[in-house]
Amino acid sequence: MNKTIQATLGAVLLSVGIAVGAPAGKPNIVFIFSDDHSIQTIGAYNSRLSEFCRQQQVTPNIDRLAAAGALFPNSFCGNSLCSPSRASVLTGLHSGSNGVTNLGQPVRQGAWMYPAAVRAAGYQTAAFGKWHLGDTPANTDYWRLFPGQGNYWNPSVIGPNGEEKLTGYATDLLTDLSLGWLKQRDKNKPFMLLLHHKAPHRPWEPPTRYYNWLSSVTIPEPPTLFDDHAGRGTPAHTQKMEIGRDMVLSSDLKVRQAGKGEQSAEFDASYGARNTAFEKAHLEGQALTRWKYQEYMKDYLRCIKAVDDSVGRVCDYLKAEGLEENTIVIYAADQGFYNGEHGWFDKRWIYEESIHMPLIVKWPGVVKPGSRPTPLVQNIDYAPTFVEMAGGKVPEGLHGRSLVPLLRGETPADWRKSIYYHYYDPGHGVTKHYGVRTERFTLANFYPVKEWELYDLEKNPQQMRSVHGDPAYATTVTELTAELERLRKQFEAGFDPQAPAAPPQRKGKKNKK
Repeated sequence: MNKTIQATLGAVLLSVGIAVGAPAGKPNIVFIFSDDHSIQTIGAYNSRLSEFCRQQQVTPNIDRLAAAGALFPNSFCGNSLCSPSRASVLTGLHSGSNGVTNLGQPVRQGAWMYPAAVRAAGYQTAAFGKWHLGDTPANTDYWRLFPGQGNYWNPSVIGPNGEEKLTGYATDLLTDLSLGWLKQRDKNKPFMLLLHHKAPHRPWEPPTRYYNWLSSVTIPEPPTLFDDHAGRGTPAHTQKMEIGRDMVLSSDLKVRQAGKGEQSAEFDASYGARNTAFEKAHLEGQALTRWKYQEYMKDYLRCIKAVDDSVGRVCDYLKAEGLEENTIVIYAADQGFYNGEHGWFDKRWIYEESIHMPLIVKWPGVVKPGSRPTPLVQNIDYAPTFVEMAGGKVPEGLHGRSLVPLLRGETPADWRKSIYYHYYDPGHGVTKHYGVRTERFTLANFYPVKEWELYDLEKNPQQMRSVHGDPAYATTVTELTAELERLRKQFEAGFDPQAPAAPPQRKGKKNKK
């Protein structure tokens, strides 16, 4: 075909809405999944630290992915904890139904999981990295997974031939393994690659190449760093996730800690002088909290920078091999994370910083570059989405639904208006709770202590003060309580025995807008 005819044909295809270079046949799928990566620290999300991250080039490759695809600003998890979130991604079910309510538990026996459905659709599949679901199989053609949480340095992996120990930094090693598998794959079949990073999970250990990166800059503090939680109930006062009080100097902040193995000299050279200065300063109170925040955030961002490098390496490979236009690339994390907001680190709460999951999807020829679908989506939606992308069969009875219509720019009329949340694990002193999050409101029931909270996100986006007892919100409380009970009946296989069967109803004046 000569260039004149090709250009004319291209113009005709564009005029009727068909993208030039649209993938023919089944698309390849790459799912890059990180751990505890907050939306605040992704440049493309325009959240609290996003401008700083753009200036410092923390996530340039993830940002480019967002520019070329869809970024979901209202993406949420249903249980902000590693294993439960991963189980929901895998099964399309909430925790109460998939059997994973706490850390390290296996998915309930007999549950449907998407990798098998993708394989049945004709895909070759592989999984690398953090799985953290007990003895739950990957159901992929090939796998090399961390036992448990996995280590940042010299991690062990379990594969088809048993367990082996690798040498190096986990984020880089997982990328090496993934690219190695892609290079030897069957090129006559479509593929799905699951690249699941440990980073930036606690204890935030970066690669040596980033030990000194950001050392001379100051990370912007959140305005709520010294929140006294006066506007919340008992649970916010009994938690054990405060940076100043609960962050460990040795394991978390690398104070009084020496380098190990091959990283020893570089570690001591990078952290040694800082630690000496810290010991001499004898910091206390708010000064100590501020120091901890800065050092925690720098290591957290250093880990993210390495994950972003991984995203770049994978995307570069796809482009170099001529696979870019026929490959869907998804970037997500298993939940959000506190970057000092309200004085906290970790996740677990129904509050905003915890339940927001980053979700970015690049799908050439299908997703409009730079699109921002605003409907409420959850991690239960991933499994049916992946299977529909692969042309497979999505079973009846899943709690989630495919995001493919949203990715095509179409919002079904019956799309959800609320999301369900249930946190079962009392870790970090966070009280068990369940709740509902709508576009404007968050309602939570901390049932072990019989306390409720309601937040108006329109008027109070930082969730500083609960308005549950405010008569002006009585109608809202009644409506959301009914919606919460509807969601519980729909999504819970069995209620937590400590949870009351029916929450109390409030009476009062109509809600003021």
